[in-house]
Amino acid sequence: MKRSKMMELGVGLFMLAGILGLVFLGLRVSGLSLERPTSSFELEANFANIGGLKPRARVTMAGVTVGRVRSIELDTDWYDAHVVMELDGSLEGTLPEDSTAAILTSGLLGEQYIGLSVGGAPETLGDGDRIRDTQSALVLEELIQQFVSNMAKE
Repeated sequence: MKRSKMMELGVGLFMLAGILGLVFLGLRVSGLSLERPTSSFELEANFANIGGLKPRARVTMAGVTVGRVRSIELDTDWYDAHVVMELDGSLEGTLPEDSTAAILTSGLLGEQYIGLSVGGAPETLGDGDRIRDTQSALVLEELIQQFVSNMAKE
């Protein structure tokens, strides 16, 4: 009887370790983490089309994750998407004001994220500033529609 209880306990611990491992892998693959940055600042940007961009999507610079998308709303003045990004505090005061933001796609699943490219202006962006130069998401359906309409014209 004692051996049976020990075996059940061992199997239970093994299953628990397996479930924790799957949760860990799921967080790593999705790019999510449980830790919060020590200091951060916000930048804003407006995009004509955000495609499938979602809150908590990555914000990268040179391929390195430097922040997350905090919120996405419709700007009713211009009828485009207003995106608020939360970036690592160490970048505050170092990004030139002519930096650009583009919505990019990575991986086979088509995860969309924001890629920042550094400009060359001497003035820098601070907390709450807006990135003026943006590039909207590339929407596959629009490309297919343009291709089909061009083929129909020929």
